[in-house]
Amino acid sequence: MKPPVLYSFRRCPYAIRVRMALAYSSISVELREVKLNAMPQQLLSLSPKATVPVLQVADGSILDESLDIMRWALSISDPEQWLSEDVDSRELIRQNDEDFKLSLDVYKYADRYPHKSQLEYRYDAENFLVLLENRLVESRYLNGDRLTITDIAIMPFIRQFAGVEPQWFAHCKYTATRRWLNQLFESDLFKTVMGKYAFWQPGDKPVYFSA
Repeated sequence: MKPPVLYSFRRCPYAIRVRMALAYSSISVELREVKLNAMPQQLLSLSPKATVPVLQVADGSILDESLDIMRWALSISDPEQWLSEDVDSRELIRQNDEDFKLSLDVYKYADRYPHKSQLEYRYDAENFLVLLENRLVESRYLNGDRLTITDIAIMPFIRQFAGVEPQWFAHCKYTATRRWLNQLFESDLFKTVMGKYAFWQPGDKPVYFSA
């Protein structure tokens, strides 16, 4: 059976968390790395949202929400029980995807939003860091002492936050969050999904991605 096709962009946090879930679940996909400013027509025909990731499953169905793709992968194989979400975990992911993501974007591109300083935007984004820190001073991961979908769903966005002012982040007060982030950075799983691939063009020989 033909493997699923994943349209992805290496640095996109939504795509990173999907690739981590797919690799963890040992699901092989045909990877199509795309340019965000030049989406191929094949992708647009599958999902008019014009965003990544998009997964075309072997049966022809389309998943174009990253959490849906993650949960689909974990429904197939979840050896360490990542898919153990409670109400609090789902709310934390929602806060990440909605509230924190907005704060992160203006913090990253503060020059585009001059009505506040970058420092003020960072303060806004730090409200979410406080939530994470409070959890991580008590346990190794966000849901306790075991890695779950919550950690993988949120980590790529904290990675972006840390990269805006890396020197500040390296010495900031969020020591438990920094430990957690560095631990995931250094994992074989993260390193596996961050390999570089050429941008896909129609007619290219298929490139397969798996753990």
